[in-house]
Amino acid sequence: MRIGDLATRSGLTAKTIRFYEQAGLVPEPPRTSGGYRNYPEQAVTRLAFIRDAQHAGLTLAEIRGVLAVRDSGEAPCGHVSTLIDEHLKEIDRRMAELRDTRAALRDLARRAAETDPASCTDADICRILSPAR
Repeated sequence: MRIGDLATRSGLTAKTIRFYEQAGLVPEPPRTSGGYRNYPEQAVTRLAFIRDAQHAGLTLAEIRGVLAVRDSGEAPCGHVSTLIDEHLKEIDRRMAELRDTRAALRDLARRAAETDPASCTDADICRILSPAR
């Protein structure tokens, strides 16, 4: 099928499909005698997988790795499970960091509410962020 048909069926643009091809996510299809790309039917499934994997938070490099495992004839389930576990750990780390940041900002908000701007001196840049030492 031509790239326009593939774009319509996959819900992606032709530009995105060409990008995925250049990025090594979609194999370069054979060309017609007129030089047009002639994608096989399974390209629709592959593009849907790429979209789903991106929605799950996988990077293009990670998706390329999953596809390489599949293309080698192996089931990528173990590899995907490892990636999911790594992403969950990273999300947990970021959530903890955000909780710490929220607590620090709440402290600063209390300090801001208690700070009288008239009490700031020219030596202070901002007493809310840099309390008197």
